[in-house]
Formats: sequence, structure tokens, C-alpha cells
Amino acid sequence: MKISIRGKIFLAFVIFIGISSLIWARSYYSQYILNQKIQIIERKYDLLNTILEARRYEKNYFLSFDKKNITEALNYIQRAEDILRDILTRYSKYTLAQNLDERITELVTYKDSLANLLKLQEQGYLMVPPNTVERIRSQGRILTSELEKIVTKERQFTQNLIGKSKTIHLLALIPVFILSVLVALFLIFNVNRPLKTIENAITRIARGDFNNIPEIKTGDEFESLVTSLNNMIDELNKRSKQLVQAQKLASLGRLTSGVAHELNNPLNNISTSLQILIEELAENNLEYKKELLTGAEKEVERGKEIVRSLLEFARERSLSLKHVVFKDLVDSAISQVRSQVPDNIHFNIDVPEDIRATLGPQRIERVLINLIVNAVHAMKDGGEITISARHEKAQDGFSFHVIDTGEGIDEKILSKIFDPFFTTKGVGKGSGLGLSIVYGIMEQHDGKISVSSEIGKGTTFTCFLPYHQAGERQL
Repeated sequence: MKISIRGKIFLAFVIFIGISSLIWARSYYSQYILNQKIQIIERKYDLLNTILEARRYEKNYFLSFDKKNITEALNYIQRAEDILRDILTRYSKYTLAQNLDERITELVTYKDSLANLLKLQEQGYLMVPPNTVERIRSQGRILTSELEKIVTKERQFTQNLIGKSKTIHLLALIPVFILSVLVALFLIFNVNRPLKTIENAITRIARGDFNNIPEIKTGDEFESLVTSLNNMIDELNKRSKQLVQAQKLASLGRLTSGVAHELNNPLNNISTSLQILIEELAENNLEYKKELLTGAEKEVERGKEIVRSLLEFARERSLSLKHVVFKDLVDSAISQVRSQVPDNIHFNIDVPEDIRATLGPQRIERVLINLIVNAVHAMKDGGEITISARHEKAQDGFSFHVIDTGEGIDEKILSKIFDPFFTTKGVGKGSGLGLSIVYGIMEQHDGKISVSSEIGKGTTFTCFLPYHQAGERQL
């Protein structure tokens, strides 16, 4: 029969509470008995002390024959009898001495002997027969001796009971400790471990890892939860495949639209130039014809550049790594794009000369060029492009930033800018491959790239590259 996790926890705590209750009841009973024994000892000590006082007055009487002494002795004997009868009434279950009735008989006999002695005194007999004196003294000695034995025996038993109570308390801790360990182990293996497994699985799912969770054979809600999560993961995998397919189709649509318009413009220009040349073929205007051919050649180069970008995105190319100064790459990239930068855009360079790394120089230049060109396009009204770098020795690498003061990127699309074929430019003005190529280059260098932006204030691209690469890579 399968028991739910609630049932297991409830059962564990019922057992824990049950055993704890038994230990508590046993401990309470021991304490109760001990308390009764202490009260019995106190009462028996009172009884013994009262008898001793009576005997003291008895001895004084035989020394002085003053009847006041015998009267006091009788008073103490009566008090002792009351104490003894109270012990029998209240503590008969817990006292060790089961012959207290005999002590009452002895006490009454002793009291009667003293009372008869007092009568003789009141009748005028000054001399007490020796046998009477000896009998009274013998009765007192026997009574005192028996009570001393009773008190001594009760005290020893109580001391033993106290020692046993200590042992019981110590022994009671052992099952409590064992049970606590068992409950802790139960919670670790039956609650904490499955929860940790599920937590790790959910963390993997959040990172995009949709592998199934290993089955948990616990026979409770955790097993059902893992089964439900695996069903959810299977469904996510199906939906993910459908989503990827949909994204591929959407990306293909964007690519087709963008490439079609990109190629259509230069082809139209080439077609127009050729038509004019055909019409003007008989004319002798060489300069005009040369201008048309030059324009057609530029449009061909433009088409080749579009195709080159597509190939660069889709095809792996070998890369020769070199140990270079990063500042030189920055200067080279700026010189290559200088002609595309309007006069109202200025550069602010803060790159140390001592940053050196093993890189694919042409590829990293391409990263810098693409980021700079993007920054230029974002600053239609002019501004400043800041390129800075610094060592990240704790990570065995360096970081660099390309910052513009342009219009910024909307937060809604910020997470999509590295997606292939995604572009905010108009149709025919870009295929959306630039930042995807940048992202791929950074990944192939074991680097990272991230972006932050604020509308109206500008955008910052942050890149990290290690100082050293594993060797020749395919990019």
C-alpha cells in the first residue's frame, strides 16, 4: 500500500509523540513516587523526633519524679500516634514498612504504661517499682529502635530511587535521540532529496535544458510530481520544436524578404544602366557610358557583399590565431569605417596599450566594425562613440565596451537583437545578420557579449575575451 508523504510525516510524528508520551509518563510516575517518598521520610522523621522527645521527658521523670515531665511525655506520645495514623492513612501505598499497625500497638502500650505511671504519681506513690521502670524503658527503646530502622530503610530506598530516576532520564534520552535521527534521515531521504532533485530539474528547465527528470520511486506525491513534470517537459519539447520550426519559417521569411529587396535594388540599377547603354550604343558619349558601367559595377559589388554576409553567417571558415595588441585592432577598425562616420559623430578612445591577447584579428576587427557601424546608425543627429577596455585578470581575460549616445533600443526588442535576420531597419536596408555574426564570433573565441540600453540616452555593448585561445578554431 502506497502511503502519501503527508501520511509518512504524520506517522513519523505520531510515533515520535507516542514514544515521547510514554517516556514522559514514566518520568512523571518516577517523580511522583519520589515526591511521595520524600514526604513519607519527612513524616517519619517527625514521628521519630516526637518519640525521642517523649523519651527525653520520660528519662527526666525518672531522674526528678516531676509529674510535669510525664505529662509532656504523654503529649508527645499522643502527637506521635497522630502522625503515625496520618502516615497509614495517606501514604500506606508508598511506605516500605508494612507493619506500621504493630508500631501503633507498641505506641499505645507505651502510652498506657506512662498513663498508669502518672496515675500512681497522682495517688501518692512516690516510689515506682523497678520492674515498671524497666518495662517502660524497654518499650521506649523497642519503639525508637524500630522507627529508626524504618526511617533508615526508607531513606536508602529513596536514595536508590533518585539514582534510578537519573538513570531512567539518561536512558530515556537514547530512544528520543534515535527517533530524532530516524526522523531526520526520513526527512532527508524522503523529503529533502526529492525536493532537491525537483529543484535542480526546474533550474535546468529555466536554463532551457528539457531533459527528463530521473524517476523517483517514493510511492508518494513526489513520484507523482516528477511524473507530472516529465509530462510537462515532454510537452515543452514538443512545443519547443514547433516554436523552433515556426521561428525558422519566420526567419526564412524575413531573410527572403530582406535579401530579395537588397538584391532587387542593385539588380534594378544594373538593368536600367544596361538598357540605357543599349539605347545609347550608337551614340559616341563615352564618358556617360563609362559612368553607367561604373555604377553597374558598384551595384554588382553591393550584391556580392550581401551574398558574402549570408555566406559568412552560414559557413564555417578557418581562423589563424595571432598574439595581437587590442589597441591596434581598435585603431584599424576605426580607420576602416572613418569614411562612413559623419562629421557630427566623434570618437572617445580609452584602451590601454598593454592589453594583448591571442585572437583572430580580422574577426575581432569585424566585431568592432559592426558595433561601430550600428552605433553610427543609432546617432542620426550626431553624438559620441566611446570605446573603452580594461583587464579582467580574475577571469584571465579583458573586457571592452562600445558606447553610443544614440536613440537607444526598446526594452521589448532588446533580447532579440542577436537573433539571425532580426532587424529594426526598413525592408531592403539590412538583412539583420550583423549582430548575429558578432555573437557567433564572440562565442567561437570563448567570449561573451551583452547589451544594455535606455531610450533617448544610448546603448552599451559589453564584450569579454580571454587572453588565450585553445588553438586553431573553425569560425
